[in-house]
Amino acid sequence: MSATDTRPAPRLSLGPITYYWPKDKVEDFYAMVADAPVDIVYLGETVCSKRNQVRFEDWLAIGERLEAAGKEVALSTLALLEAESELIRLRSICDNGRWLVEANDMGAVNLLQGRPFAVGHSVNVYNDRTLALLARQGCKRWVLPVELTHETLADMQRSRPEGVETEVLGYGRLPLAYSARCFTARARNLPKDDCRYACIDDPDGLLVSTQDDNRFLALNGIQTQSARTMNLLPELGRMRALGVDILRISPQANGTDKVIDLFHRALDGELDPIEASTSLEHLMPAGPCDGYWHGGAGMDVQGRTGKAA
Repeated sequence: MSATDTRPAPRLSLGPITYYWPKDKVEDFYAMVADAPVDIVYLGETVCSKRNQVRFEDWLAIGERLEAAGKEVALSTLALLEAESELIRLRSICDNGRWLVEANDMGAVNLLQGRPFAVGHSVNVYNDRTLALLARQGCKRWVLPVELTHETLADMQRSRPEGVETEVLGYGRLPLAYSARCFTARARNLPKDDCRYACIDDPDGLLVSTQDDNRFLALNGIQTQSARTMNLLPELGRMRALGVDILRISPQANGTDKVIDLFHRALDGELDPIEASTSLEHLMPAGPCDGYWHGGAGMDVQGRTGKAA
């Protein structure tokens, strides 16, 4: 990061929990977050509506506690809706009347038109025309789709609508795809309709390896993730120069507090981003990646993000 760069450092956000954790683990996690140096916290279930140990009212109560601790709270929606009950829940989230909503599909965007909202990475904002259209509908924040490059981001930043914030996933497994099928249930020879909530046994997803033992993907219910963890902390200087407003961390089962601390100290100038990135390596279940950001294969390491496992 240039010593003469006067652009403000990005704010730090914590994305929604993408895995199925028991309610007591979720409660303990957000008790930690209340004291952690993050500015924005996204709450809610984004993957599967059957994950209901933490109900809508519980998320609201967690949000109230985080807001009292000085955090900006946002509610995130499902990325794939399949049932009327899910639409009813979506309407409740969109009509909460208190906190910004992160729309993760175009159905949520439709319900939120005319009100301020954010769009998550699963909404395909691939060019400035799409972003301009969403801004006219009320979008105040967008999250860069994880498969796009920093060069695409630079192009979009040059024509970004006024009043729209840009957020980038800086740390976390890549959310690659969603399906009507539940891969976790299938791996246990269970039908989706009787999955027995199998994904609660895999707090960081179920790792998938190739025949030559290369850890390749992570199965997370109906979501497919990368096995490796994207780490863009070494790109902090570039993101600051590009005018990125918010840098997001995606929660993981262990060590999220340490990830937050290292990102915060790097953003504060206390740690060099490369040094902080090196300290992150042992926290990643299958090593780092940053390929998409640099225009390569997503699972590759092309920058200075560490050594691949």
